[in-house]
Amino acid sequence: MIPTWAQIGYLVSAVCFIVALKALSSPRSARTGNLIGAAGAVLAVIITFAAYKPDHLVPILIALAIGTVGGVIGSRRVQMTQMPQLVALFNGVGGGAAALVALLELGDVPSDATVAAIATAFTILVGAISFSGSVVTFAKLQELMTTRPVTFPGLPVLFVASLLGGIALAVWLVSDPRVWVGVLLCLIGLAIGVMLVLPVGGADVPIVISLLNAFTGLTVAAGGYVLGNTVLLVAGTLVGAAGTLLTKLMADAMGRSVFNILFGAVRGGSTLGAGTASDRPVISGGPEDVAILLGYANKVIIVPGYGLAVAQAQHTLRDLVEELQSRGVKVDYAIHPVAGRMPGHMNVLLAEAQVPYEQLREMDDINGDFKTTDVVLVVGANDVVNPAARNTPSAPIYGMPILNADEAQRVIFLKRSMRPGFAGIENELLYDPRTTLLFGDARDSLTKLLAALKTV
Repeated sequence: MIPTWAQIGYLVSAVCFIVALKALSSPRSARTGNLIGAAGAVLAVIITFAAYKPDHLVPILIALAIGTVGGVIGSRRVQMTQMPQLVALFNGVGGGAAALVALLELGDVPSDATVAAIATAFTILVGAISFSGSVVTFAKLQELMTTRPVTFPGLPVLFVASLLGGIALAVWLVSDPRVWVGVLLCLIGLAIGVMLVLPVGGADVPIVISLLNAFTGLTVAAGGYVLGNTVLLVAGTLVGAAGTLLTKLMADAMGRSVFNILFGAVRGGSTLGAGTASDRPVISGGPEDVAILLGYANKVIIVPGYGLAVAQAQHTLRDLVEELQSRGVKVDYAIHPVAGRMPGHMNVLLAEAQVPYEQLREMDDINGDFKTTDVVLVVGANDVVNPAARNTPSAPIYGMPILNADEAQRVIFLKRSMRPGFAGIENELLYDPRTTLLFGDARDSLTKLLAALKTV
């Protein structure tokens, strides 16, 4: 029986999670929200130790210390470009932990507690799917394996057979909660997770991370029911609901259904094109040429992308914008919902460089302004301004809402090379007579561009 004071403490912890989730909806309050959520988690852990007085305390504390040190070091060392990989790993660990806890609780599930047995079987199966799927998403984003969809003859049949086998084992586990059945169910779940993510192209992997995050939340909630722990039930439900909504929003931003994202490659489609660089002629310029275009503009829109994060050029970009503003140029940042590798990637990157929130404008808010814009400066982005999403039905990104950069008077692309974006298809805007390309590392190019602008 949980003491009353512990139940009240868990309630406070749950409220912290709710407040944190609300605070995370705005860049202004996101940092505070993270701290509130962390405080709620620490409170829940302290209450658990005090109320339950667990056995084997020393090994538990050692494991807790190792995990804390590893988490702190890993989080501090990770680059902004690797944040999605970190999220995938954290999510996978959560799902795997929920599955292991459910396996350990199998022996304590009463034979007549059907609902608890169902929750246990669900936690084992879905937690294992979340763990193995998250490991594959990490490997794809970290380029430890190909980012292209991986399929093979018979994959759909094997996937469906594994899924039906998992359901059959779950039913068996509910009727006869034996540990070895639970282990088999866990192994089937691991296989399903791998087969679920392998056919997904690299551009869609962040959406799958969000979906797997929802899976982990649901397993944690189910585990909370099995353990009779309110804070796990509330936290898991919040994560599951938030992950589900985020998955839907990201899929809408890509202009495709979640089913198409997961199984498009299996059905013969793909989220990736050929991925080869073109040798078609383009208009390129030097920093001095681009500086003249920017220096004499009245209105400029910046479109940041993953290349900005890779080059760690956000601070130099901010200095360039401040120089333009000192000359009376109106400057805004256009943020696409899936710019970078995850939602909010560009917002966090630019906030790190102390860019005012007021300058960060979402796609729906700023798209109407491109027609009256003198220059659009695209820094490390490609697919989010590719007109093929509107004009080419055969393109893998067709139907994806994009930033209307092609409606501006002039467009400047900062690119390393003519290599296509993450979707692997050419961007016709690069060959438009109104477009000028400045080749090179984004930070190096912006540094030269800023120096040239000061002489204009």
